[in-house]
Amino acid sequence: MARYIFVTGGVVSSLGKGLSSASLGYLLKSQGFKVRIRKMDPYLNVDPGTMSPFQHGEVFVTDDGAETDLDLGHYERFTDISSKQSDNITTGRIYSDIIKKERKGGYLGKTVQVIPHVTDRIKEFIKKDITNEDFVICEIGGTVGDIESLPFLEAIRQFSNENGKLKSLFIHLTLVPFMKSSDEIKTKPTQHSVKELRSIGIQPDIVICRSEQSIPIDQKRKISLFCNVQIENVIETIDVKTIYEAPISFFNQKLDKQVLKYFNLRSRRKPNLKPWKKITNTVLNTRKTVNIAIIGKYVNLKDAYKSLDEALTHGGIQNKVKINLIRIESDKLKSNNIRKKLKNVSGILIPGGFGKRGTEGKIACIKYAREKKIPFLGICFGMQMAVIEFARNVLKIKNAGSTELDKRIYPVIGLINEWSKDGLIIKGTDRNLGGTMRLGIYEALLKNNSAIKKIYKSSKIKERHRHRYEVNNNLREKFEKNGLIFSGMSPDNKLPEIIELNSHPWFIGVQFHPEFKSRPLDPHPLFSSFIKASKSNYAK
Repeated sequence: MARYIFVTGGVVSSLGKGLSSASLGYLLKSQGFKVRIRKMDPYLNVDPGTMSPFQHGEVFVTDDGAETDLDLGHYERFTDISSKQSDNITTGRIYSDIIKKERKGGYLGKTVQVIPHVTDRIKEFIKKDITNEDFVICEIGGTVGDIESLPFLEAIRQFSNENGKLKSLFIHLTLVPFMKSSDEIKTKPTQHSVKELRSIGIQPDIVICRSEQSIPIDQKRKISLFCNVQIENVIETIDVKTIYEAPISFFNQKLDKQVLKYFNLRSRRKPNLKPWKKITNTVLNTRKTVNIAIIGKYVNLKDAYKSLDEALTHGGIQNKVKINLIRIESDKLKSNNIRKKLKNVSGILIPGGFGKRGTEGKIACIKYAREKKIPFLGICFGMQMAVIEFARNVLKIKNAGSTELDKRIYPVIGLINEWSKDGLIIKGTDRNLGGTMRLGIYEALLKNNSAIKKIYKSSKIKERHRHRYEVNNNLREKFEKNGLIFSGMSPDNKLPEIIELNSHPWFIGVQFHPEFKSRPLDPHPLFSSFIKASKSNYAK
């Protein structure tokens, strides 16, 4: 029988609902329970696939090809449970489904309304695709008081009544600010946030208080009194030095114990926190540093490359080095300032992306990495830029490019339907951007005696993709003759998945996104190898 835990947030956004949900998920899973974590987003986009990273941050991709909120990345990294399409929904998806049904006459002439039709659809999502899970943790995006999240809050209120109060638990995460001017912690924002939640019929069972410093017992009593929550269910979460401390912190605060107590359950085994303590110790006490440059368009927004940052950190943990990320805007890179910008860099990484802006800076940077023998990792768009750079500067195809960026070029990168036998453009088709990409997990076969096969220690891999354009396989013979090896191919041998330079100490490009499968307790081999190469050759 599934028990449902609903996590809401108040006062301000970005308090860490996703991290809190993921940490609780790990603690429950490590005690022998089967856990599922889901995210409900209040924005009107159908999914984040067409949203700018400046607006939304990273788009996380699941095995089954869903473009989802980045919090699902937290869920996967902490619990090692693969998310599905059925674990993320938006207001846009809900309204889209309802309107389609209405247009087909599915409501038999009834007036379609927020209550009951929208709330019913949300409740369907909460229960969908649940089999033998013990706990289903549902994070509600947004902040209590926002008009966008009201249908979700009403839906979970109804769900608790219908499903049974003893099968539903409400956790509310709030900010308890510290006022330096008066040297005191203020509980009033939390009181008002809980009051707002109660005004729509939801009484939180546990209040998690985010704070810069420990909350005195008197202030906890005040929160308990005014929020109508037992004092042992007032859980503090103090800002941690690394997110990997979060499961330890919540365990010390007995969050998992209070959840099990509420549901009248006993732990099936003692939770294992040794791996998290080991990781935390490595992260906080490692002194040796590796400088990794990330060259991209969205470097000013940290969340734009969240999984990538985490995967690099995982590689650092594996190699016992601290990763110093040097974020460089690609559109500010010129051939005459690259040496200065990349001074003391240990390794260079170019991540995925879309659009023309900053591409010439990326290509110039790849040329520098190739010629100076600096370890290089190109992911998705980064791999495609590496192919273009090699075509221009080694194969001497001066107008080599991607049809995504310019139709008047020699296409080494393009849509599948744009290739002909001689490599020239046939004609692309204009389509809606949403849902046109190669998404989700795909298989690749690795070439014998290649660097990538040694890294994976396998001849067959499965990785997650999110891209629309492919490398022109018609040019494979020309590339390989000049030293750029297509070391990973799709099973039908038509789509290049991995490239590498055999004359370089470490130069690899991959069409997929390996960062989505990296875990702190199980670092991805590609990132571990990349950091090892950077550490061996360029660590200071």
